[in-house]
Amino acid sequence: MTREVWVTGTGLLSPLGERVDEWWPKLGDPAALAAAIDTESYAPFPVYPVGEYDIDSQIPRPGDQRTMGPLMHYGCYAAGLALEAAGIKGDEELLLRTHMVVASGGGERDWELDHNILENLAKAEDRGVYLNEQLSNELRPTLFLAQLPNLFAGNISIVHGVAGSSRTFMGEEAAGVDSMRIAYEKILAGQGDLFLVGAAFNAARPDIIHMVHAGGYALNQPVGNLWDRAKDGVAFGSAGAFLVLEAREHAEARGATPVAKLSGVLSGLSDRSEGAAAELAKGQWATLSNKMGNRPLAVISGACGSGPITHEEQVFLEGIAVDGPELAVRGTGRAIGHSLESSFVTNVLLAIGCLERRAVFPPLSPEAPIEARVEAADVDQVLVTGWGYLQGEGMALLEAIDG
Repeated sequence: MTREVWVTGTGLLSPLGERVDEWWPKLGDPAALAAAIDTESYAPFPVYPVGEYDIDSQIPRPGDQRTMGPLMHYGCYAAGLALEAAGIKGDEELLLRTHMVVASGGGERDWELDHNILENLAKAEDRGVYLNEQLSNELRPTLFLAQLPNLFAGNISIVHGVAGSSRTFMGEEAAGVDSMRIAYEKILAGQGDLFLVGAAFNAARPDIIHMVHAGGYALNQPVGNLWDRAKDGVAFGSAGAFLVLEAREHAEARGATPVAKLSGVLSGLSDRSEGAAAELAKGQWATLSNKMGNRPLAVISGACGSGPITHEEQVFLEGIAVDGPELAVRGTGRAIGHSLESSFVTNVLLAIGCLERRAVFPPLSPEAPIEARVEAADVDQVLVTGWGYLQGEGMALLEAIDG
């Protein structure tokens, strides 16, 4: 018998808020979408920061808060929300059997500490002694760059008591897709019943912004139509995104209420020659479309905004609509920015919000024909896409669970 994979808990910390009833109305409010963008702190690069949140509610110990940077705060907070929603938080017996698959990027710098060290180093009587003291006493362990995903998972385990196996991924958008794919496939294979899956990204990092800008991808002008930008069209957004995936029979046995069924997750890495990403996506679509009808389909696109690859995704989606279902496409990068490792999981959570309301939110780039094509009614299936700005193509199918 083929196992079903249910989503039984969700946790999202985004530029539009953390609760569905908080961020859903903002997706249809141009003023709220504009307010989510910070155009000043990292000018000329627009950034979508997370709003205020009560960190003490999910990371109560001050010592734990001090050992983490913003990225880990976002992830640990969202993970707590997901565990809470799934009815697992604080349940030691269930947490012992909860496996974790997470994705994150490289280490965060403590910019204030860096500034203080450089400012005072020249004044120190013995520069070597001063530097060693600062690095020994002030440097957070999150700055051990090569092992950040492991520390990310470790902090979640410490704070929330998740005690099953742990697997971590590093590698921008593809890492987030693979974290979901691996957990999904493990449940199908009977290699676990309960998984905490997710990722986080801190967009307010000058090092990442300038690194991507140096490669010619970062947006350095006002945000506009997501589907009509130049190569340098990626605007970053901070996010923490987690969900609990569970085998159906396990969820039913403990009386958990599902919010969606995950019917497939596929990932790939094309060489990004012209048309290669679309060709890979066609294979993914062929696999997942076998599980769909021909009724209008909501598509939550993680299009990054970089002109050439985003245009290729647009052409691919338009091609689907020629002989397949009508599509109601929403490119979420226009509303919450692009959050690298956490982008795919974030968009899966937005898709679940659509399923819970059986509706799709209004076009986010209404001037783009691909978003204005159709309004999907009575949404019971949502396709999620995730094409990285540099590499990585992912696709997932979420379905509503009747009753």
